[in-house]
Amino acid sequence: MKTSDTATQVFRYFLYARKSTDSEDRQVRSIDDQLAELHELAGKENTTIVKTFIEKQSAKIPGRPIFNEMMERIEAGEAEGIMAWHPDRLARNSMDGGKIIYFLDMGKLHALKFCVGCSFENSSQGKFMLQIAFGQSKYYVDSLSENIKRGQRQKLKNGLWPQKAPLGYLNETATKRIIVDLPKAALIKKAFELYASGTYSFALLATTMTELGFLGTKRPNALLSPANFQYLLQNPFYCGLIRFNGELYEGKHDAIISKELFDRVQERMKHRCKPNKKKAKYFSLRGLVNCGECGCLITAEVQKGHNYYQ
Repeated sequence: MKTSDTATQVFRYFLYARKSTDSEDRQVRSIDDQLAELHELAGKENTTIVKTFIEKQSAKIPGRPIFNEMMERIEAGEAEGIMAWHPDRLARNSMDGGKIIYFLDMGKLHALKFCVGCSFENSSQGKFMLQIAFGQSKYYVDSLSENIKRGQRQKLKNGLWPQKAPLGYLNETATKRIIVDLPKAALIKKAFELYASGTYSFALLATTMTELGFLGTKRPNALLSPANFQYLLQNPFYCGLIRFNGELYEGKHDAIISKELFDRVQERMKHRCKPNKKKAKYFSLRGLVNCGECGCLITAEVQKGHNYYQ
């Protein structure tokens, strides 16, 4: 919506284009599309573009470095306006949206232009409409998050894993089921059995399983570290259970190991992780000699390899 006319004053603009890597932004115009439309709009309105800022980061939470740099340069007086494809490219959280409104209040910003048929200038009506636009953007993110969480809860209640299949399993796209990766499943079972024997540390287990050809899937020939094996051995997914946000659910996927083997591994891990308590040094006269002046027991300590009583 167009607000009060300030066309008599020429403003310098920063051009800002952003594309998020989050799922809700996959259908949003790409950076190249945004830039093309923004330059077309700037040409039509004879707008002076001082600098173009491009960012590939979600706006759901504060902390975007390029956005913050742009706002700092506006505060320094390098530009008086911002051009973006849509208000949600600038902010999808209350803090960043509030900062833009505050800059308008302080006179650091004077105008904002968008490709979606609306522009906001520094007036009461303009700021009111801008707040509504930012509120709609935040509402979209909040409602989408709630819908995703609701869908995840329903999947978990149905015994389905809501994310990418863990190591040893595969996501079957045709049926949207999780199936066992048989070659890796055999090695995972072997890792549980070896550790349950009580003769393998995480480091030795990692070395042994690597020699057997057990590798990760994130990148080709990815070696698994001892910490990776510790995490793997604590995952109840392999015995048919799903742990999500601290809660356990009965899974419908095929188990790789038995619940009894999983419990034996957890018990072995618990005992191995117990800290070694150092035994107190024995002093032959401790507790037997009293001070002649105050009557308190004499204490003992070791200094440079010698026992001292005081």
